[in-house]
Amino acid sequence: MHAGERRAVTLAALAFFCVLAAYYVIRPVRDQLAGATGSVALPWFFAGTFLATLAIAPAFGWLSARLPRRALLGCSYGFFIACLVAFVPLFAAQARIGARALGIGFFIWVSVFNLFVVSLFWSLMADLFDGKRARLVFPLIALGGALGALAGPALTSLLAERIGVAPLLAVSAVLLLMALGLMLHLSAQGSGRNTSEPIGGSMLAGLRATLADPFLRLMALLMLCSDGVGTLAYALVADYAKTHFADAAARTVFYGHIDLAVNIAQMALQVGLTRWMLARFGIVSGLVLPAVVNVLMLLAVALFGATQFGVAGVSLALIPLMLVVTRSFAYGVAKPASDALYTRAAREIRYKGKNFVETAVWRFGDVAIASALDSLRALGATLGGIGLASAAFAGLAGWFGWRAVSASRTGVGTTHRAKVVHP
Repeated sequence: MHAGERRAVTLAALAFFCVLAAYYVIRPVRDQLAGATGSVALPWFFAGTFLATLAIAPAFGWLSARLPRRALLGCSYGFFIACLVAFVPLFAAQARIGARALGIGFFIWVSVFNLFVVSLFWSLMADLFDGKRARLVFPLIALGGALGALAGPALTSLLAERIGVAPLLAVSAVLLLMALGLMLHLSAQGSGRNTSEPIGGSMLAGLRATLADPFLRLMALLMLCSDGVGTLAYALVADYAKTHFADAAARTVFYGHIDLAVNIAQMALQVGLTRWMLARFGIVSGLVLPAVVNVLMLLAVALFGATQFGVAGVSLALIPLMLVVTRSFAYGVAKPASDALYTRAAREIRYKGKNFVETAVWRFGDVAIASALDSLRALGATLGGIGLASAAFAGLAGWFGWRAVSASRTGVGTTHRAKVVHP
């Protein structure tokens, strides 16, 4: 890696640090709301998020078709920065608005915010690096995000009692503004024919491509199956938090500990496994291994239920452990692998198709899984039965990942490949 590429990777990692730090500053506020209600309310939260995503996705498609890359970044990130600033006086007036009404709206907005800003960031990265370089540098860039995911909760813990919740939103907005500045700089320095021009096409191109293109269709199925494990784990942990923690402060600390454990494990995976594994065995290994881990964790839940056990004198609960392990592999292994896979796709697929899969398809999966969980429980399904059924779907994720890698090699949906860029 020469000096120019090292500088580009460093700036990209710093930008992703700011993106995830901005998100994790405000995430505990969102998650403790789910812990207060338990999983029974999650279908409504996820349905609201899904509808909001569907409302925003066509607007993003319209902007993608007409704006150059730098203008698209500025408009998209600028919108979310403006929303963060607008939430500051709303949280300051929380006593008059009502915590529940403000909390539900904030849960939906944060969920949409996270999906769009992260997906757009990786679309830019797929523009700047081709498949071979992506396998080497994406884990390093993701490591910057993992550090940001550690810094965000630390900032929240440090500042919440000193400045209050409302000013934390302004802190998040400043971090996101810093990320935008770095991304605009990377985009301006990048070269490559037509990579800074408008993408063109239809505002609904992402939806159409997901239905028509075999590669993107497989990525959507992979998203549904793999994210289903994350949604199930999130719902089971919400029930666990409701049962074991009576007040909001205790739930916030509990979720903060989960985030800390996930981010440390994710960082360890990115440093010690993912970069080496993708370079040695290819992208397919990064999609299949997390599926295997998910199957094993779900089988453990099916066999042992919500048990607690001791390791080296420390008491661990299986349900929160499942969330930590599956989420760590999702973000530490599967995400860099899938993002590297998109470097083989055409620009319209990288921006519109990828964004649609990672926003609308993802949130549709949240609604479907959370609703299915409530329905299965209403029919008398046990945790063991739910775990076994979920393990089967987790196994399908590995198969869909393998098929998606094969489809990307055929050239379907992969015309106009991005070139390597050395800003």
